[in-house]
Amino acid sequence: MQMSRRWGSEGVMLLNLHAFVPLSVANGPGKRAVIWTQFCSLGCPGCFNPETHSATGGEWISIAELFQRIVVLKDQIEGITVSGGEPLQQRPAITELLRRVKTETFLSVILFTGFTWEEIKKMKDQKPEKTGSGEQKRIGEGPEVLSYIDVLITGRYEASQRLARDLRGSANKTIHFLTNRYTMADIQSVPHAEIIITPEGNMVMSGIDPLF
Repeated sequence: MQMSRRWGSEGVMLLNLHAFVPLSVANGPGKRAVIWTQFCSLGCPGCFNPETHSATGGEWISIAELFQRIVVLKDQIEGITVSGGEPLQQRPAITELLRRVKTETFLSVILFTGFTWEEIKKMKDQKPEKTGSGEQKRIGEGPEVLSYIDVLITGRYEASQRLARDLRGSANKTIHFLTNRYTMADIQSVPHAEIIITPEGNMVMSGIDPLF
């Protein structure tokens, strides 16, 4: 199941965003901005982010605006991490965002998905309906979005196999290094948890093994 694409005025592509954190150290190597998408139909029992499952929550934001949030941070971070929700159920919007990140900046990209590697390789891109960047092109096996990801972490969360380390919530999840940007040692160096205090004074718990 893929979330229906949403368009703003004048054919602007939108992403349903659950949350954006500008600076994190527990969602991948180094300092990273983190994007949590809104909507997931996979329904893994024990998911840490059940509030991201509904299609009716979140904030619809243009790819251009979200990209600008990232660009202003590019000298403070080494990359972005995309989680959810289920990012690949908004694949056209995520593809466009990551295409811009990888072609217009030097930032790295890590993406978490509940789909397995085998399921992802079978995904087929659809011709964009209203983008200004021309027809998207599949590169190799699987969807185009893979061309813009450095590390892909795949598989549904299985509570009976809880692991909570190396950016894997459960032992069945697999890590795929799609470029040579990072190694397993980099992944293993990431802190398991963090507490972030937002400028508004809110507390955000994050990481693969949250403190509470």
